[in-house]
Amino acid sequence: MLEHGGRLREAAAHYDIPLADWLDLSTGINPEAWPVPALPPEVWQRLPEAGDGLEAAAAAYYGNANLLPVAGSQAAIQLLPTLLPRAVVACISPIYAEHPQAWQRAGHRLRFLQNATLSRALGVATPYVLLCNPNNPTADQHPRAVAVDAAQQLKKRGGWLIVDEAFIDPTPEESLASLAGTEEAPNLIVLRSLGKFFGLAGARVGFVFAASDLLNRMQEAMGPWTIAGPARAAARLALQDTAWQSAARERLHAASQRLHALLSAHGEVKSTPLFATLTCDQPAELHESLARRGILVRRFEQQALLRFGLPDSETAWQRLGAALGEWSQP
Repeated sequence: MLEHGGRLREAAAHYDIPLADWLDLSTGINPEAWPVPALPPEVWQRLPEAGDGLEAAAAAYYGNANLLPVAGSQAAIQLLPTLLPRAVVACISPIYAEHPQAWQRAGHRLRFLQNATLSRALGVATPYVLLCNPNNPTADQHPRAVAVDAAQQLKKRGGWLIVDEAFIDPTPEESLASLAGTEEAPNLIVLRSLGKFFGLAGARVGFVFAASDLLNRMQEAMGPWTIAGPARAAARLALQDTAWQSAARERLHAASQRLHALLSAHGEVKSTPLFATLTCDQPAELHESLARRGILVRRFEQQALLRFGLPDSETAWQRLGAALGEWSQP
C-alpha cells in the first residue's frame, strides 16, 4: 500500500500536474488542523519525559487513565497482534488494510466478514473481533450500545474486542475509549490517534486503551522514548484545548453535511464528519475524471467506493463542485 504522500506524488507524475496544483481529498484528515504554537526550547533539548502531562491530558480528554501513548495508532496496529495468543480473528471488512496485514504477519487466521454487523461477527464465535468505528473506508458506524454489548458477550467467553476509533473524535459520545481495560470491559482494546480530528498526522501521536497488563507488555516491547518530546508537548496542548475542539466539531459537522449533499447526486453516500464515501456505478471513471482535473480522492478497487475528504477552502469547494458537475453532464 502506498502511503498518502506516495499516492499524491504518483498521481502528480502520472497526470503531469505539479504537486502544488492538486486538491488533495484522499486522506480524511481535518483540513483545518489544530494550530501548533511555538514550543519551549527544552522539549527539543531533553529526552521525552513521561511526567510532562501528556498522559494526564489524554486521560482527561478520553475519560480513561488506562492508556499508553504510542507513535501513532499505526505502531499499536503492528505490535498488538504479537502480544495476544494466536487465534482466529473475525474482521469486519472492508477495513483499513494495515489491520489484517498485521494480524496475519503475527500468525493469526482471519475471517473476513463483508459489511457485517457486530451481531453477525459475534455469531462466528471467534476469540477476537476486529473493527474500525466509524469504518474506514465505508463510513459505516456501529452504535455505542451495540459495541458495549459485544464487548460484554466476548468477555463471557474469554474473547477480545479490538476497535480502531481513528475517526470518532467529532462524535465523542460514540466512543468506547472510556471503558477499555476497566472492570466493566477488561477485554476491550481501543486505538485512538491525533492524526485525523486534530490534523496532526505528522506528529505521530496515538493512544492504546486496554487492561494494564497488556499495556505494560506493549510498553516493554516498544522500549523508551517512542514519541518525540516536541510531539508530546504539542499533543498535550491540543488535548487540553477544549474551545478549539468544540469549534472544530461544529465546523466539521457542517462541512460533512455539505459534502454529503454535493455527492448525493452521483450515487449512495455514507458520511462521517471527516469524510464521505460514495458508492457509484463508475468509480474508476469518476476517479480518473477528477484526477485529470487535479483532484485526488481515494479509490478502493475491491469495492465500488470512492472516499472524499473535506475541502479546505471555499475555492476548493467550488473546484470540486465544478468537477463533479462536468462529470455528470451527458
